[in-house]
Amino acid sequence: MTQTAGGGTAVVRLGAAGVAVTVATVLTNALAYVVPVLGARRLTPADLGALATVLALAAIAAVPGFGLQIAVAAHRARQGATGSARLAGRTAALTAGVTALAAPALSWALRLPLALTLLLAASTFATVLAGRRLGELQGDQRFLRLAAAMTVLAAGRYGGLVVGLTLGWDPVGCLLLGTLTGFLVLPVLAHLAGPVRTTAGTGPDGNDPAYDELRPRQVLTACAASLAMLTISYADLILARQLLTADASGGYAVGSVLTKGALWAPQVVTLLVLPRLARGDRRARTRALGLILGCGAVLVGASAVAGDLAFRLAGGADYLHLAGEAPLFAAVGALYAVVFMLVNDRVATGARWAGAPLWAATGVLGVAALLLAPRTVEGVLACSLGTAALTTAAMAWLTLRPARP
Repeated sequence: MTQTAGGGTAVVRLGAAGVAVTVATVLTNALAYVVPVLGARRLTPADLGALATVLALAAIAAVPGFGLQIAVAAHRARQGATGSARLAGRTAALTAGVTALAAPALSWALRLPLALTLLLAASTFATVLAGRRLGELQGDQRFLRLAAAMTVLAAGRYGGLVVGLTLGWDPVGCLLLGTLTGFLVLPVLAHLAGPVRTTAGTGPDGNDPAYDELRPRQVLTACAASLAMLTISYADLILARQLLTADASGGYAVGSVLTKGALWAPQVVTLLVLPRLARGDRRARTRALGLILGCGAVLVGASAVAGDLAFRLAGGADYLHLAGEAPLFAAVGALYAVVFMLVNDRVATGARWAGAPLWAATGVLGVAALLLAPRTVEGVLACSLGTAALTTAAMAWLTLRPARP
């Protein structure tokens, strides 16, 4: 009876954590959405284009922060202590340094003020460095504090931009204020994470021979996997822009909203289960896969039943002729949601080249779309769906096959 009550309490706590993290994710996306919406009303078209371009670059530059978070969370779940401060600082400095070195070229190629690209480098440092604190909270399974930290980080990344736009500042002023708020929230994240807690007898100065300090290779593997996930999730949209007419690529972009929805809707499951994956909990992995597959099935089914409504909400009445393709767009996202969970599992368990299958899949998708696919929405979508299915099968075989004795 006690075990049943304890198990019920654990389920309730995990459910509350899931709700909190989901709310934090929604708030983050809402703040990110407010910036271009407000910018469209406060900036000239030229300034809006510049700010939107910088924000897109910031999303790419922030990828090492996600990788750092995964690496720290997995290591902390296994070891109970990370000793990651120096490595986190180096990761943030390297990312910001590369961005700063690329600033003149980005300014020239994208017709951006140099001040914007240099500020991008500074804001990137703060964003990547924040990944350490999120990883500590995730690895400790302190999910309510993690949700709070995610909200604080979003406020730091986008709050300054929103205030700057409200005050009528230009893009440089807005990004300057956003960079300052990004740095100001770092102490708040440190407070939420608290001091590094080590298990007695472990740590760099402890006596436990099983202790293994977080290494650059682990962070690099996680960063490469995060970049691979970002690349494969946008590859079909980029190919559609290159291969289709302007109107057709616009229709594909509307359909990709359903893909992204099916992809990101169950990601809270991956976030919550990562610490258990790092400890080799196969039961947790099975349950997580079941939840993600179930969520994907529901979303694909809903798209099949209400395809007209889905496209009307995503793009308007002009795109209703593609409503029949709604379940296929959703299926691509649902399959990649499974793939992303399996990639995180491989990163968490220390597999090398965890993102390699996704890089290979990106290449396969590019070759198939360029050489085989008809130049239609349906043709590119068929290539994308086929690639997603093959990638899911390959990742399932790599991850779920019995370990060699």
